[in-house]
Amino acid sequence: MDSLQHHFLIAMPNLKDPFFAGSVTYVCEHNDEGAMGLVINIPVDMPVHELLNQLDMLPEDAPRELEEPVLQGGPVATDRGFVLHSPVTGFNSSQMLADDLMITTSPDVLETLGTAQAPEQYLVALGYAGWTPGQLEQELTENNWLTVPADTQLLFNTQLAKRWHQAVGRLGIDSQHLSSQVGHA
Repeated sequence: MDSLQHHFLIAMPNLKDPFFAGSVTYVCEHNDEGAMGLVINIPVDMPVHELLNQLDMLPEDAPRELEEPVLQGGPVATDRGFVLHSPVTGFNSSQMLADDLMITTSPDVLETLGTAQAPEQYLVALGYAGWTPGQLEQELTENNWLTVPADTQLLFNTQLAKRWHQAVGRLGIDSQHLSSQVGHA
């Protein structure tokens, strides 16, 4: 099995699941035990500053980047937060995903957002997407997803509404040419 860790899953037009329709998912982990990822282009109706305020972690004079939306990371554990960010060490529960990307699940990363100690680039998601062993591979054979290697440019520097089209474009495909019809040659 080839791992899709540090890849984007791009939802095909025929994928109608309400959590994943039109989504781009960053794959954090993929191995024989299954897969875990975060949807990176579907916002919840809450900016980061509001989440921090609810957790009593909002810094005084909150900077503009805290206006960014919190993302719907997926349908599993929607009460848990995940922060994808540029490398910064010292958080209680972090893991390197690539040379230029980490994930942190401990609240101490949230305490730094809006301060000089915050990661240079980050996104905050609630919940995650999870697949049991073989489930993602089955969904790939059913033409539910396209895959492309991940990059931080799309993660952090592309507007949410453009992430799906930009991800498809990385494959050299015009998104208007994708069909919702499924078939096998």
